[in-house]
Amino acid sequence: MTLALAGVLASTAFSALPAVAQGQKGGPDSPDGTTATGFYIPEKSHYHEAHRQIADLRASGDRATADSLGALVSTPQAVWVTGSDPKAVTQQVRNTTHRAAGKGQVPVLAAYNLPFRDCSQYSAGGATDVAGYKAWIDALAAGIQDRAAMVILEPDGLGIIPWYRGLDGALEWCQPAEADAASAAAERFEMLNYAVDRLKALPDTKVYLDGTHSAWLGTGEISSRLVKAGVQKADGFFLNVSNYELTERQLKFGSWVSQCIHYATEIDPGAYGSCASQYYPASPADFSTWGLTDAWYAQHVAGAPNAPSSDELAHFVIDTSRNGRGPWVPSVAYPDPQVWCNPPGRGLGYLPTSDTGNELADAFLWIKVPGESDGECNRGLTDNGGMDPEWGRVDPAAGAWFPEQALDLIANAGAPVRP
Repeated sequence: MTLALAGVLASTAFSALPAVAQGQKGGPDSPDGTTATGFYIPEKSHYHEAHRQIADLRASGDRATADSLGALVSTPQAVWVTGSDPKAVTQQVRNTTHRAAGKGQVPVLAAYNLPFRDCSQYSAGGATDVAGYKAWIDALAAGIQDRAAMVILEPDGLGIIPWYRGLDGALEWCQPAEADAASAAAERFEMLNYAVDRLKALPDTKVYLDGTHSAWLGTGEISSRLVKAGVQKADGFFLNVSNYELTERQLKFGSWVSQCIHYATEIDPGAYGSCASQYYPASPADFSTWGLTDAWYAQHVAGAPNAPSSDELAHFVIDTSRNGRGPWVPSVAYPDPQVWCNPPGRGLGYLPTSDTGNELADAFLWIKVPGESDGECNRGLTDNGGMDPEWGRVDPAAGAWFPEQALDLIANAGAPVRP
């Protein structure tokens, strides 16, 4: 059964959460290969607004919903590292990794500070230049030291690159006036390679780069970018961060990206454009056709002389925090539906675990914190005071707690089992 069909009531969906959250089953392997008790559960202080909502629900007599929301914030999820002050970053990361080590848990750190991150949109910010970013990475590494950690290195960092020309030679849409058009793209890859090298020099840190998701870049395009960013020196790539694409599709897409990287570096060097993808021979909207792309990789990679083992292919992790119902299909024709931005009727996905049942998928993770807003979405409307018509309110800023969305994700949660 897929998650899209496995919606259950919140009280049922969360009945198994405490055991997993405490690492009593399904715990991940730590980066050094030993068995850890689980992924890190952030401190209560990390969720001020969520706990205020829980208290209000209890005060109103709605204990069931309060308990479900309490289970949500007691589930392992990423700690986002976004501050600009290197000293503060070192302290935040040191505190997080120290607490996690004391509990026998592995923290997931989402490092998010590239210059021109999100192309200066909803999640704008980041370091001001290459030197500043490298100093920031040094501060991140200083906070981790020899403690176990998993770093999700720069969500959207390869999906959105300033002044970048893709495999087809076309200049992409992200063209910030403040960036040097001649050097911005090369600097992006320079910074990511530096980060991979610096973090992988630590004794117990796993590093994953941005692999976008199955409804975004084609297999060859993202594979090319991953190689330029140093994926072969990292532990792999991540998929679906802050998005809603179904896990079964990410498992397919991730395996294709892994094999395309091998194909275009070992079998036919540079031939990223030849890699089969979700767009050809498959049709992206028709999952029944994705077997055509599977067949291409079975012939050209698995069937090639000296075919690679799973250990020789890049591995990946998937953000399952909000994909329990899959992507949103609006019922209204908005000027810009912004399907990625606080879509209604979505649900929590598979619980965090390293027991994915897939030899290339290292983990299902909650990277985007479920209940935190994607930004102030207006669906392209300009005459309604910034209100989101789907929620009947102005949405909270990106990263701020969104009480209504948190309850919506719980009410529409998918079954907490692996596919």
